[in-house]
Amino acid sequence: MSLKKSIRFLIVKSVGQYINLLSLVNPKKALHISYSLFTNPRIGKIQEDNLPEILQDTIKETFHHNEDHFQTYTWKGNDTKILLVHGWESNSARWEKTLPYLQKSGSTIIAIDAPAHGQSSGKEFNVPRYAEFINKAVKKHNPSIIIGHSIGGATCIYHQYLHPETSIEKMVILGAPSDLRTLIDNYIQMLSLNRKMFSLLEKRYLENFNFELENFSGATFAEQINIEGIIAHDTTDNIVAFEEGQKIANGWKKGHFITTTDLGHSMHDDDLYQEIYRFLFKK
Repeated sequence: MSLKKSIRFLIVKSVGQYINLLSLVNPKKALHISYSLFTNPRIGKIQEDNLPEILQDTIKETFHHNEDHFQTYTWKGNDTKILLVHGWESNSARWEKTLPYLQKSGSTIIAIDAPAHGQSSGKEFNVPRYAEFINKAVKKHNPSIIIGHSIGGATCIYHQYLHPETSIEKMVILGAPSDLRTLIDNYIQMLSLNRKMFSLLEKRYLENFNFELENFSGATFAEQINIEGIIAHDTTDNIVAFEEGQKIANGWKKGHFITTTDLGHSMHDDDLYQEIYRFLFKK
């Protein structure tokens, strides 16, 4: 293990130990810290006066939703519309390597910044709020295709489960997690948190979003999806386990599972993008 990784490991474990000790004397504060660490992205924000080059020459629109606002960027094309949904600690610029393949089709492409990411508002990211953002953008633009990466892909599945009767006809999911419980289990294991903290986090999700962790499952949601799609996952993904993609694919009747190797979590690859292009645009 490198020195940098060793230092990071010690810091992470020290934070976990602090939260565990705090849970004994002030469980409310321990929950606040652990929930914030899990839901508040550290990176991914961008400023209007310092946009990545790929986002500069776009049509920009700010949507307002309840107390939030979120940003979209549009590359104008024909009447076929594609909505791009990025993942954790990222923003709409992550699609720079994907865009050339999609633009070959002549389609209009819209990318959305997630809650607490890019130019969208807030400090907390959560899937239900992201799904609300997506739904508002879908109602405005009526895309026939939606593409999501990582937790953005999981949100696309949740959105399609909630709103099956939209304009969306095809969906592509890249490196997406299936089960929220698995993500929280991994988080607790990483910090070496005690089981009391798991119970507190589980209770927080039930109070905030009115669902049990085990019920929030992409595999379960996918069973209700009737549109065609691709689920692609890499065997060497060290961020979201390959088995998570398999779970989604097993539930999705019209989903085609693509296995890749040595792409990691980002999944940028010429052959993969060409296969996605054929699925989306070749009859």
